[in-house]
Amino acid sequence: MLWLKAFHLIFMVTWFAGLFYLPRLFVYHALSSDSVSRERFKIMERKLYYGIMTPGMLLTLLFGVWMLADYAWDMYRSSGWLHAKLTLLALLVGYHGLCGKWLLDFKHDRNRHSHVYFRWMNEVPVLFLFGIVILAVVKPF
Repeated sequence: MLWLKAFHLIFMVTWFAGLFYLPRLFVYHALSSDSVSRERFKIMERKLYYGIMTPGMLLTLLFGVWMLADYAWDMYRSSGWLHAKLTLLALLVGYHGLCGKWLLDFKHDRNRHSHVYFRWMNEVPVLFLFGIVILAVVKPF
C-alpha cells in the first residue's frame, strides 16, 4: 500500500506541476506578438500537456483507483470527505480538459482570452490542491 501511495503522490505532483505551469505559458503566449515566440509557445505547451500533464493525470488516477479498490473503498465509502475529494478530482479532470481546449485554441490561432484571464485561471489548480489535500489528510467529515 505504501508503494501505491508513493507513486500516487509522485504522479500527482507531476500533474500539478503541469497544471500550474501551462496556464502561465498561456499568459505569455497571449502576450506574444511575434510569430517566432508564438510557435515556440505552441511547442512548449504541446509537450507539457501531452508529455507531462496527461501522463501524470492518468497515472495519478490509476494509482488512486488502485488504492481505492484495494484499500479505501470498503473503509471510507460512506465518508463524506471521500465523496467530496472525488468530486473535486472530477472537476480537476474537467479543468485539465479545459486546458486541452485552450491548447487547441492557441494551436489554431483562435485564442479569444486575454493574458489577464489566464492569470486568473492559473490560480484555479491551487484551490483544487488545497481542497483535495485537506480532504485526504484531515478527513473533516
